[in-house]
Amino acid sequence: MIAHLTGKLFASSTQCIILDANGVGYEIHVPLSTLYSLPEKGGPLALHIHTHVRNDTLLLFGFNKKAEKDLFLMLISISGIGPKLALNILSGIGPYELLEAIAQGNAPDLQAIPGVGKKTAERIVLELKDRASKILEEQHSVLPKDLRKGQANLFEDALSALLNLGYNSRSARQALKRAGQLLENATLEGLIRESLKLLA
Repeated sequence: MIAHLTGKLFASSTQCIILDANGVGYEIHVPLSTLYSLPEKGGPLALHIHTHVRNDTLLLFGFNKKAEKDLFLMLISISGIGPKLALNILSGIGPYELLEAIAQGNAPDLQAIPGVGKKTAERIVLELKDRASKILEEQHSVLPKDLRKGQANLFEDALSALLNLGYNSRSARQALKRAGQLLENATLEGLIRESLKLLA
């Protein structure tokens, strides 16, 4: 199965993109968050991929953050939620906000996403609440105190950047925690830069 692709952006639309990898064009369905972060046509692009096989159909779903792919896999593990709906959910709410809504049992927030009805929202909360709570606890346990109020996405983005650079999760989290303690007014660039110094 294809798990990761690197190449150049050949074309894009609101439905999917085409990634040119060594002369082969892969049609990949992506959430809006990934769509908005695409480079110019012909620019370099690397995506985390989920290969979905259904009967005689093979579909590729791509994400610029591993965290989004992990959430996508969590969502499609629920009976009644297919990859298209899971992608729609990720397009309607950010990863951290989605985890918070699930962990807090906030089904109405999920119902606000187009295509998600009351029963589906309640099923998501019921089946994923414990897992979402555990993920948030792990993030908060290494999140610097000055980032805990309203800036968790900053830590998440910095962590994703370090993971994409090849650092393992434990080392990256430890470096980010230390970097957050050293910086008075942390920014994404500052966190990444300081963390790279520590990791070096």
